[in-house]
Amino acid sequence: MNGLTVADSLEFSVVVPVHNEAGNVEQLATEIARALDGRAFEMIFVDDASTDETRAELAALKSRFPMLRVLGHRKNAGQSRAIRSGILAARGPVVGTLDGDGQNDPADLPDLYRQLTRADAPHGLKMVMGRRGSRKDTAWKRFGSRFANNIRKRMLKDDCDDSGCGIKVMERATFLQLPYFDHMHRYMPALMRSDGHLVEFREVNHRPRGTGRSNYTNFGRLKDALSDLRGVMWLIRRRRNPGGADEI
Repeated sequence: MNGLTVADSLEFSVVVPVHNEAGNVEQLATEIARALDGRAFEMIFVDDASTDETRAELAALKSRFPMLRVLGHRKNAGQSRAIRSGILAARGPVVGTLDGDGQNDPADLPDLYRQLTRADAPHGLKMVMGRRGSRKDTAWKRFGSRFANNIRKRMLKDDCDDSGCGIKVMERATFLQLPYFDHMHRYMPALMRSDGHLVEFREVNHRPRGTGRSNYTNFGRLKDALSDLRGVMWLIRRRRNPGGADEI
């Protein structure tokens, strides 16, 4: 490898938070490997203290996929913490995330990666986020999402029509500079922009859930969202952007 370490040679790390997704993780790992075949990448599944066979299934997959790494939370800490754990462990300079239920399509990852890293990308572009063009969810779930997105977009002015879309590609170092809090993954465009970074959006595929059931409900999300929104607005108001720093 001409003196390069594994970390030096990696281009891309894919982080997948999972909780009770036995039956979905094998297919998802297979699809990620297929989508990124030929690239120098790793995939990191973060098991958020599942109570089913998710962790055992992931451990068994390591022999099939040498680029697979598995992290296991000792206690359940939520999706945002699982994403952060995976990105902290990631060795690639660019990181992609997608949900563990199989509804995000790994085939979209290469296009998001190319859009972020293209030669003519605008200065300051740090994240490209998916926008689900045709959601494969129940009407009730789509209604709840539209309602929450409209309120959040109006209050935060982040130009994001689909904050619940889990597929994103971003610079690892930039993500790690953002303030961490529970549910932060739903406010990534606003947090990025409050630090002076650019965010672009790209329409992506959306699929029916594989096995299992969703870990969220409309009413549960609404309760959290009201508290989170107040907190994010406070964070944005209190952040001061120096426009960069120059060594003299």
